[in-house]
Amino acid sequence: MVEKRNPIPVSGAIQRVLKHALPLGAEKVELEESYGRILAEPIVARNDVPPFNRSPYDGYAIRSQDSEGASGDNRIDFTVIDHIGAGEVSAKKLKAQEAIRLMTGAQLPEGADAVVMFEQTIETKDGITIRKPFETWENVSMQGEDVQKNEVVIDSGNLINPGTIALLATFGYSQVSVAKQPVIGILSTGTELLAVSDKLVPGKIRNSNGPMIVAQLKRMGLRCKMYGMSIDKLDESYEVVKKAAAETDCLITTGGVSVGDFDFLPAIYERLNAEVLFNKVAMRPGSVTTVAVANGRYLFGLSGNPSACFTGFELFVRPALLKMMGAGKLYLPQTQAKLGEDFSKANPFTRFIRASYDGETVTPAGFNKSNAVSSIARGNALIVLPGGTRGFQSSDVVDVLLLGVEEGSDKWQL
Repeated sequence: MVEKRNPIPVSGAIQRVLKHALPLGAEKVELEESYGRILAEPIVARNDVPPFNRSPYDGYAIRSQDSEGASGDNRIDFTVIDHIGAGEVSAKKLKAQEAIRLMTGAQLPEGADAVVMFEQTIETKDGITIRKPFETWENVSMQGEDVQKNEVVIDSGNLINPGTIALLATFGYSQVSVAKQPVIGILSTGTELLAVSDKLVPGKIRNSNGPMIVAQLKRMGLRCKMYGMSIDKLDESYEVVKKAAAETDCLITTGGVSVGDFDFLPAIYERLNAEVLFNKVAMRPGSVTTVAVANGRYLFGLSGNPSACFTGFELFVRPALLKMMGAGKLYLPQTQAKLGEDFSKANPFTRFIRASYDGETVTPAGFNKSNAVSSIARGNALIVLPGGTRGFQSSDVVDVLLLGVEEGSDKWQL
């Protein structure tokens, strides 16, 4: 008997998946190893930034009151009493009509409350002259104007990017508390599959889904365990899945989730006493995507068709893994663009079409059937066409999901 499947909306499927994502806890890593990880605790400023009043320019520190009345017809003289560079501190305190030469980033000397840039001065035998008055704190970077001590600068749950690394270094975080990463397994199913290095023979295809998912995980900064390729025999497939599911937080299988005579994953889920969250989604491609949970571990059953497999990973696996790591932004970034091609044929399911987005227009990236591979390589986005009774015309404004962006969105608005 063919298993009855009732499709659920994409948004509902995503929420069912996320409901079961359990946090994995935190660990400490060296600052140099923290890029791409998820912060497990907020970054709190341990000092003011800047830590002292400093000069943003090469120039001269003066007392602003000594510049009153300066003009082109009344240049005011200053005697230069010291010369300091960045990282140096003058031991001298400014008195009336004195100046200290200093470089960009240098701490403002005692008594000074303004900086005159080099190009605003004329050098004399003993110092400089200026032709304009300066206000109190003019051309001064004030202590704490960027960040103040004890301020929460970045909340937990954020992706650590190069800017975050700069902040962590600024505040002396030589070790960083980050979310633990899930243990992920990949298993490709199907007797038709060959290894990448194998020669093609009639009836066989090379396994592209496994390497593709490895790359999708690497793009998230994650590694995985490979469980090879399983043949279409129920007992043997069950033993491989059982072993892999026990060793991982998340097992991703490709193929074997349709309703054919050799699609055994539904039966395997039943043997594992897994809770099937859904086994059909109102989407194209990838409607047969199935997700189950066994002993708190995810079992993602993605389609064997490459485009469907790719889309299923981005829509369901990616946000689940991010939530397990405590990320605040779980979803692919979303925008809108003009459609670059007609899609006149209506479809009852929501369509996700591999596409190229140029900032204004979004156009299919090539051949777009579920078994397509070339359009995955050419595309940087997914066109989202809601299901219904009408088609779409060129220049219609449509929703677009962006691929390969470093950090995602905190909202799913489709």
